[in-house]
Amino acid sequence: MSGFFGVVSKEDCVTELFYGVDYHSHLGTRRAGMACYDESEMGFQRAIHNIENSPFRTKFDKDAVEMHGNMGIGCISDYEPQPLLIQSHLGSFAISTVGKINNEEELLERVYQEGTSHFQEMSGGRINATELIASLICQKHSIIAGIRFVQGLVKGSMSIMIMTREGIYVARDRMGRTPVMIGKKEGAMCASFESFAYMNLDYEDHYELGPAEIYFFDAEEGKTVGEAQEDMKICTFLWVYYGYPTATYEGVNVEDMRCRCGEMLAKRDNGKIELDYAAGIPDSGLAHAVGYANHTKIPYARPFIKYTPTWSRSFMPSNQSQRSLVARMKLIPVHKMIKDKKLLLIDDSIVRGTQLRETTEFLYKNGAEEVHVRPACPPLLYGCKYLNFSRSKSVMDLITRRIIQEFEGTEDVSDEVLQQYADPDHEKYKMMVEEIRKQLNFTSLEFLRLDDMIEAIGIEPGKLCTYCWNGKED
Repeated sequence: MSGFFGVVSKEDCVTELFYGVDYHSHLGTRRAGMACYDESEMGFQRAIHNIENSPFRTKFDKDAVEMHGNMGIGCISDYEPQPLLIQSHLGSFAISTVGKINNEEELLERVYQEGTSHFQEMSGGRINATELIASLICQKHSIIAGIRFVQGLVKGSMSIMIMTREGIYVARDRMGRTPVMIGKKEGAMCASFESFAYMNLDYEDHYELGPAEIYFFDAEEGKTVGEAQEDMKICTFLWVYYGYPTATYEGVNVEDMRCRCGEMLAKRDNGKIELDYAAGIPDSGLAHAVGYANHTKIPYARPFIKYTPTWSRSFMPSNQSQRSLVARMKLIPVHKMIKDKKLLLIDDSIVRGTQLRETTEFLYKNGAEEVHVRPACPPLLYGCKYLNFSRSKSVMDLITRRIIQEFEGTEDVSDEVLQQYADPDHEKYKMMVEEIRKQLNFTSLEFLRLDDMIEAIGIEPGKLCTYCWNGKED
């Protein structure tokens, strides 16, 4: 995943840029960068660092002192290094992107045919996706026309931020899969993936871009320079997992939505299990557990405490044993709340199932009497084709698809059959859930239903992307 932040100010804005980008650290753990423009002798400046073993603030604290300018953009990314500095017939600019390109080879061939002879930036043996986007933009006569050109070509998703000498252009993905918010205060404006990133910098919510909308701003004002479209498919998983609790998308706060999901789970249980505590797997399961506890009046507890000072996301390492070790190291148990207790655990989702199975085994070893699990979203059946959520290369990494393979005798399962496993009222769905329960050794297992999750969000269902659960495309 990735997130970006940009600011234009009448004053030096590097400190604000530094903190604004840092507030996107939950969206990536590999690379980060900042680019600034100083209209005096320094011009464009850029710094990019690897943040796999050190947080953004540690890696960039020196840069935040040495860099200067009244404009800047920055990015946290799990993939390509960015922002990039570009010199072209459109002038000099810095560019950062958030998205996923599924037709990269097709687009590369297009730019080669148009005369581009080479690309300079490489990431893990691949063309830097942001440089590819910059190359496509530069095929047109203006930045606005270039962005529109890209929006029509990219299959997947693509939000774009471009800093010129005059100000910042920001464009939301054509289908609005990721958010773009505009903040404003006296003498400055900013653009951000996460709305909360500018709150403590004294900016106020000013505007939220619609799907495909292009917006330009300087230190004094902003305006739409490319109209939004009506159709939208914002990623539902932003509320379920990736979004920070203080984030708000389309007017719906993440923490509030997760509490409602917990309430939905509690209503479905309807008192059918006896519990000592309701608990959430830190951090994204906590609000769901609060919602469950508030509705049922079952005490909310924290049998695990997350050690937050150093440990990053557990599922990000490519090696499974490394993922499991990180997950185990960052969750510290509270034995008094485990021994002889009937526990209900809510996690944001079940992907591979490995970590939750190990967590359950640990609870039993430490005296838990029962462990009931309530994932706060439906079973994941499809790999995301629109955003870079994971480095997983195969849909068979999903525990659901491995079980379906066992049941059906093949990996090559038709979409018609998969739809049966996606239907919570179908017998095949119930068989799959029961098999997951057995394999992961839960006392009971019930997933949040898709219709309940959509109701918890509260916006028009047709504006939500739910592909990873039901396989339904645009």
